[in-house]
Amino acid sequence: MSKPLNGKTALVTGGSRGIGRAIAERLASDGATVALTYNASKGGADEAVATIKAAGGTAFALQADLADASSIPALFDRLDRELIERNGNAALDIMINNAGNSGWGGLGDATPEAWDAMIAVHARAPFFMAQSALRRLRNPGRIINISSALATRPQPMVPIYSMAKAAINTLSHALAMELGPRGITVNVVAPGWTRTDMNASVRENADIVKAIEGDTALGRFGETSDIASVVAFLASDEGRWVTGQVVEASGGYRL
Repeated sequence: MSKPLNGKTALVTGGSRGIGRAIAERLASDGATVALTYNASKGGADEAVATIKAAGGTAFALQADLADASSIPALFDRLDRELIERNGNAALDIMINNAGNSGWGGLGDATPEAWDAMIAVHARAPFFMAQSALRRLRNPGRIINISSALATRPQPMVPIYSMAKAAINTLSHALAMELGPRGITVNVVAPGWTRTDMNASVRENADIVKAIEGDTALGRFGETSDIASVVAFLASDEGRWVTGQVVEASGGYRL
């Protein structure tokens, strides 16, 4: 069976766990050579790479602290070397900006340090990742930014996170216009409630789970594979005519 991403290369930030790992595994299963980044979770990254290889795919991991924007050019230099060693060139076809950090905490609990940390990873890093990717992305390439349904329906318990994700939506629109002449599409996938370790504490409360599922048209929490499927479509040639869009993947939360 043919694989839609054969011969393609993909970079997935935050690929050691959760949604990022599911995306990395899906793109690799579709034939892409996948580079995934991790910050502290080397064990998770190694496990993700091993899983991909066991399934017949190709992947490798790169450590990167994306809270430090000055480290991003060095990350791409390492990516170049790895891709040249494997493929004979450093061309990149797909970039997924997924890396994130926890966003709980309301207005009264916020500190300048927490604000800086959240904005640095969720908003600043994707901007400078795109900047470094520009000369490496082949035409027609793909940039897919992982946002959140909270970007358009913000909640008071996560104001900084909601702000940062709204910024990603706007950035993606601007990049879609800039890169369109090259045939590069730029889109956002905005998950709703999805089973990840970031919301494990929420899912321990049966009443909250019941309320969320009751507010969701499809009646359940999303799985990471649900989000990866949407990303895979946008990354493939089938998604070539979609750009500048925010695709909410929430199962119809609060319709």
